[in-house]
Amino acid sequence: MKKRSDLLSLAASRVRPSAFGCHRGGSWVSQVAELQRPKSLEAGAATRLRAWLTCSNALARLLLCAYRWVDPVLDVRRLAAVPRYVSFLQDVVRYRRLPGAERLTWLDTYPCLHDKTKTSCFDRHYFYQDAWAFRRIVESGTAAHVDVGSRVDFVGMLAAVTKVTFIDLRPLEVNWQNLGSRAGTILALPLPGNAVASLSCLHVAEHIGLGRYGDALDPQGTLRATRELARVLAPGGNLYFSVPVGKPRVCFNAHRIHSPEQILDYFDELELAEFSAVGDDRVFYLRADLRMFAQSQYACGLFWFRKPTRTGGAEGNE
Repeated sequence: MKKRSDLLSLAASRVRPSAFGCHRGGSWVSQVAELQRPKSLEAGAATRLRAWLTCSNALARLLLCAYRWVDPVLDVRRLAAVPRYVSFLQDVVRYRRLPGAERLTWLDTYPCLHDKTKTSCFDRHYFYQDAWAFRRIVESGTAAHVDVGSRVDFVGMLAAVTKVTFIDLRPLEVNWQNLGSRAGTILALPLPGNAVASLSCLHVAEHIGLGRYGDALDPQGTLRATRELARVLAPGGNLYFSVPVGKPRVCFNAHRIHSPEQILDYFDELELAEFSAVGDDRVFYLRADLRMFAQSQYACGLFWFRKPTRTGGAEGNE
């Protein structure tokens, strides 16, 4: 018979940590129950494990909240790099001793302490969403595209393959072929209705109405933004849209997280052509099932919508 400590270790090892601390799933409880143990010991261990997991989750959330409050003025993660100065100074000494080494002066030193990583670091939400949207836009063969507030690197690259108009509250002041910029807000785009055949808005709408970028506070900010995007999209046009998805909540004033179904409701006049996602496990899922991400902590939902072609009636509002 295994010791009680072994049982605790086994159950704890089967709890998968999420990006926000320990996962709250109950699968480990059923795994504990499957072990051939005396019922009294089994029940006691399971109870203690539940209590431990609850405390661990509460502590993790508390620490995460404290980190978020401190991070805007003090990057705690960088403090952990202080010991790396030892390695930096050792490299300085070794480099000076190498044959043909240039003269080093202390005033010209520029310590870079965070780049010795085993793999290339990148933000998975932005990497996958930009690559996904870029591919879809290129495959569509559109001659012109409008982007609302997405990453400027994305629109700059996209301008290499099609004419791009970038609309943002803060205009982009660059001189780049095929790229134009216009000042505007996603709540009142400077465009007529039913006018844009190819449109993107990536990781933007979740911020609207939270005041983070100087915009007015508005609990309906994301909903109003989606309605405006749908208004300007032309019949038969394509909209490439992304937001964080999972358990609905507001992480004020950073962003909102919506369930995938909420986004479908917001764009109820459009047709969903594709849903892909980046999961909490940091894996990209092409043409995924929306239901897989309804309980996510902070996944990235990639929505490709089309506006139905109308055979009659008036066009949208100007």
